[in-house]
Amino acid sequence: MRGVGTATGAISIVNALPTGVGSAVGIDLVARAELELHPAGSSEKWDVRIADDARSPLVIESLTQALRHFAPGTSGQGELAVRSTVPIGRGLKSSSAVSSAVVLAAARATETPVTAVEVARISAQASIVAGVSATGAFDDALAGLSVGIVVTDNARGELLRSIPLDGGLGVAVYVPPQTHPPSPGMKADFEKEAVASSRAIRAAIDGDWRSAMEQNSRLVERVMGYDYAAARESLRAMGAVAAGVSGLGPTLAAVAPTAQLREVAARLPGTSGEHRVLGLSRVRTIPEEGDP
Repeated sequence: MRGVGTATGAISIVNALPTGVGSAVGIDLVARAELELHPAGSSEKWDVRIADDARSPLVIESLTQALRHFAPGTSGQGELAVRSTVPIGRGLKSSSAVSSAVVLAAARATETPVTAVEVARISAQASIVAGVSATGAFDDALAGLSVGIVVTDNARGELLRSIPLDGGLGVAVYVPPQTHPPSPGMKADFEKEAVASSRAIRAAIDGDWRSAMEQNSRLVERVMGYDYAAARESLRAMGAVAAGVSGLGPTLAAVAPTAQLREVAARLPGTSGEHRVLGLSRVRTIPEEGDP
């Protein structure tokens, strides 16, 4: 029994830490998990060897919860390998991408039909148990499995709105070398910004994701101490339709028409780190009925 799961990284439209409601959109950075299972009994004890470069509390918890969900009452052995191109700890949703890829690989190895929402819910729960996310980042996980912007209630694991995007848009990102602190330790600071976040959420639900992204960035910059205001203004002047901090940062993302992405990328701040031009996710990781 073999299963392969993929999920993408994402950029934030609204950070979920202040209120539990968040919004994100997938980008073309991919995590891939390959799981081989050899069932042997019914004791619910799996012995799965995880490659050393992929072994982490999050991967272990994601696999444990997925097998409990998709293969109850069974046991056996297996092998799991995980690869990811999503930078770690920079706000591009690396944890959600890896966790979702592992969960999806388990569903496919056990031949269990799933939806993106189901995979994202299991990923979010694993992220909370493993201590890597304060809210579970259901929005990030679902964005990494979907096409377009998602707005979600992370506490309920519910999709509130899906917003399709113009196919002519892409994203330029500045990825500094430093990493952000774990989100559980930042939750109290972000909860003080609940009123400002609620305005950004309302904009996102109303479909004005550009305003939501800008409002959210100002909020995150206040809490985290980033100074990106001038850079965001410069990026918009070069053609970006919206720009903002992704996640807890330090990544700064600018969404722009593909024809202007190179010029926008040239205005990204920073002399260290990476400047990258990426596509927004165009293919659902889990096809829906009616997809070509």
